[in-house]
Amino acid sequence: MIKRQMIVVKTYCFKLYKAKRNRKLHKVINIAGIIYNHCIALHKRYYRLFKKSLNIYKLQKHLTKLKKIGKFSYFKEVGSQAIQDITQRIDRTYKLFFRNLKHKIRTAPPSFKKIRKYKSFTLKQAGWKLLKDNVIEINKQKYKYFKSRDIEGIVKTITIRPAILVGKYRLYPRIPCI
Repeated sequence: MIKRQMIVVKTYCFKLYKAKRNRKLHKVINIAGIIYNHCIALHKRYYRLFKKSLNIYKLQKHLTKLKKIGKFSYFKEVGSQAIQDITQRIDRTYKLFFRNLKHKIRTAPPSFKKIRKYKSFTLKQAGWKLLKDNVIEINKQKYKYFKSRDIEGIVKTITIRPAILVGKYRLYPRIPCI
């Protein structure tokens, strides 16, 4: 008899202290929006030329090649796993779009987003580290946050989103508790 454990995923929300260094996070979120729009454009162009959906692995490989070109060197400011998360989200939405077409559900393909309205980026395993005294290190930059409660379990992913007020950011660590 096999016993299965139930994995509970908890999400915590913490606000970052207001600081000038938060501009760097805003810049990274804007670059993530540029990458998102670039991927949507590549998908549309590929579908128009070949009448097929673009493979996620080809897209990720293409983006890593772009980071080496001087014109797109600013893509390096966004972590590689954050870029992979962006491509995975786009791939999921295109799969949902084609599935809905197959089942004759009225739908639209993913579209471009305004860069200033791009909401967040997610760091999975690398690019961040929780330190002592309410400090988190993101892309070799330290940020202080309001720790309103203790974190239970192991933090797996962190999502950085701008708050309503400019200069404040929220951290959303996803923590599976066993």
